[in-house]
Amino acid sequence: MVEFKDYCMQFAKILRGKSKVDENVCTVSFHRDFKATVQGKPSKSVIPADVLFESLDQNGLALNLAEIAILEQEIPAFMQAVTQQGLIVSALHNHWLFTNPTIMYIHIQSVESPLDFARKLAYAFSLLSSYPVAE
Repeated sequence: MVEFKDYCMQFAKILRGKSKVDENVCTVSFHRDFKATVQGKPSKSVIPADVLFESLDQNGLALNLAEIAILEQEIPAFMQAVTQQGLIVSALHNHWLFTNPTIMYIHIQSVESPLDFARKLAYAFSLLSSYPVAE
């Protein structure tokens, strides 16, 4: 089997991001490329997109998780792309009040090959108004 760190780098490459490994968790962090305010103040911290996998087993299956800041108008196409590929949308909600534009957060999960999960998310990311930017 490929080294975990190398596998994590492949995962990040598919997503067009940079990988980080910490305690056998592979994380790729992004931010969304649009301006947002909270209570009238500019904020970059409210527009993340984090994708990770952990608990990789000998069969190449892992728990895959993602949380993505998403604009209201992006929800229908993004959610359809995610669910039609067999991924689970476990939550869609807001985190902050008084944001401009209105920002929602979508949580996605699966148990499958992390590289398959990354390919599915990369496709869904391509449907957003802007592809998430690597941190």
